Amino acid sequence: MQKTLLAFILTIFSFVGQQQMAIAQSYGTSGGTRMANNDQGRMFGLTVQQRIQKGLTIEGILQSDFSYNTTAHVLLERHRPLLTKRLNYYYGAGVSMGIEESRQKVPESMQIIQTYGNGTFGVDFIGGVELTLLGINFSLDYKPNINIVGRQPWYSGQVGISARSVLVKGKKQNRKKRQRTRQKRRAKQDGFFHNLIDSIKNK
Repeated sequence: MQKTLLAFILTIFSFVGQQQMAIAQSYGTSGGTRMANNDQGRMFGLTVQQRIQKGLTIEGILQSDFSYNTTAHVLLERHRPLLTKRLNYYYGAGVSMGIEESRQKVPESMQIIQTYGNGTFGVDFIGGVELTLLGINFSLDYKPNINIVGRQPWYSGQVGISARSVLVKGKKQNRKKRQRTRQKRRAKQDGFFHNLIDSIKNK
């Protein structure tokens, strides 16, 4: 299933990459739940996305299997539209850390040594598609993790489904950004005129 999903996502990337389209998103801030599945089992967690620039978001994920594995992830993601700004594909990378179980194979004795409570640190990649309708953002993604410290096996691929409520719409965030820009511009202009008047008075 994971290989089929990855092939599907890569096909979308190659198709859309040949077309010139503007970067767009219909939300500024969204948050909700994420359900995921990998070789180690099922994970349930929370996900929050914050747009920081046009088509660029930071996503935070906190997930657990409520047994031996709890991890936190921070990802920087690039979003590009498919036909409309409400339907996007996205890709990105980030870092992860947590407490996880480890299964280490010992070829000499043909044993598997399993430990848990291991502090882990790794690198994440992510690719997926998302759809925003009626104030809800739905996404399907594939998130490979390369472990650097604390876990065997060193590679783990995870399929995730997320449902997030749109907390701040993209238009509202854009309007606030324009207002802040105007206020800064006015403050600079006011400062310039005040300095000019002060210099004239001093003369």
